[in-house]
Amino acid sequence: PKIAALLDDAKQVAQNREYNVYTGYLDGEKVTVCSTGIGGPSAAIAVEELVKCGADTFIRIGTSGGMDLSVSGGDLVIASAAVRGEGTSKEYLPEGYPAVADFTVTTALAKAAAELSEDKLGKRYHVGVVQSKDSFFGQHAPETMPVYQELQNKWSAYCKLDCLASEMESSTVFIVSQTRHVRSGAMFLCLANQEREKAGLSNIQNHDLKPLMECAVQTIKILIEKDEAENH
Repeated sequence: PKIAALLDDAKQVAQNREYNVYTGYLDGEKVTVCSTGIGGPSAAIAVEELVKCGADTFIRIGTSGGMDLSVSGGDLVIASAAVRGEGTSKEYLPEGYPAVADFTVTTALAKAAAELSEDKLGKRYHVGVVQSKDSFFGQHAPETMPVYQELQNKWSAYCKLDCLASEMESSTVFIVSQTRHVRSGAMFLCLANQEREKAGLSNIQNHDLKPLMECAVQTIKILIEKDEAENH
């Protein structure tokens, strides 16, 4: 409902389980907002069903935990690609195939984030690889897991590779979108960064989703304008 409030003439069209769907307009173009719950399976179902309803462009927004020390609470993270640490995408494509965001969508996200920063709202943004996973507590309490060593080894490797943040949906959204030949991108609010805390650095916690939602809406406007210009 909070995102739908940023659309014109938005109306709720469906609600079932974790899915709450509103459709409205931006610059005269029909735009739908859909919640997907947590994780890859429900996100995949949402993308599949929305494609069947005619959707051609997807932007996943949500929260994340920072990994790279440059990412602080309150920063926006734009995923150019995602580590396929979840299980859903394995039932779509071979494991060696990368989960990559659409370049046009990613560019629009970065442009919108830059405009947000220029408005002096104090929001920094980053573009790069994120990690998608299935287990929230596998990240936040890995020492309690029988496969702790495996989890820790992978996490350390991702951090050494400057992985920006950890979340639970983008790789699935990218892979399903690639399979169905539609565009997708993803952007997240960093809530906090456990690696900064481990390093003895300040670890700001920020739960203000408003800039993230505004940036997503501005991204859609940028894409609508670009698509219209190219179609003419």
